[in-house]
Amino acid sequence: MKLIILGKPGSGKGTQAQMISRIFKIPQIATGEILRKMEKENTPAAKFIKSRIDKGLFVPDKLAAEITARRLKKPDCKKGFVLDGFPRTISQAKALEKKMKIDKAIYLDVPDKLIVKRLSSRRECYCGTVYNMTTNPPKRDEICDRCGRRLYRRKDDEPATIKKRLGIYNKLTKPVIDFYRKKKMLLKVDGAREIKIIFNDIMKKTSA
Repeated sequence: MKLIILGKPGSGKGTQAQMISRIFKIPQIATGEILRKMEKENTPAAKFIKSRIDKGLFVPDKLAAEITARRLKKPDCKKGFVLDGFPRTISQAKALEKKMKIDKAIYLDVPDKLIVKRLSSRRECYCGTVYNMTTNPPKRDEICDRCGRRLYRRKDDEPATIKKRLGIYNKLTKPVIDFYRKKKMLLKVDGAREIKIIFNDIMKKTSA
């Protein structure tokens, strides 16, 4: 099963992709996570990636496509995968189409107002654990349950940056949804509901 999960920043793509990954036993390919790992390297490319992410901007299409293509060549992707955060532009979608056939594109539909609330409440830990201070808070305020370190808010989760990210999304990524809709590959799912309800709806629609 080769799947794409689409949606605005904070729509819950990562959470649903993880659950899909476990059920179908296919890897979750999160391009954003790959880029965030790369930005920690002490290289000119890493500094460039970090500057783009911190400002809420996309990295160039060519770079995103190359990184994703390298990951999809690994052996664990032979039986399928769920792409989380790629493609983000029409150019990326067309580049992916040339390389392989995608089965379904899942679109999580969430209103902008809820997106801003979700992202501004998100916190992360250096160990990789993610929390939401409203819906999934740690036991101790701003302290990670797993490792005990203080949580932080990503620069791209600041309210002003969130609004900028949404503007970029509406301009560049929204057309990708229409791209897959025209190809009759799009599964639209209401992403404003509870996590388990959303997931059950995805499972129902992907098996239909």
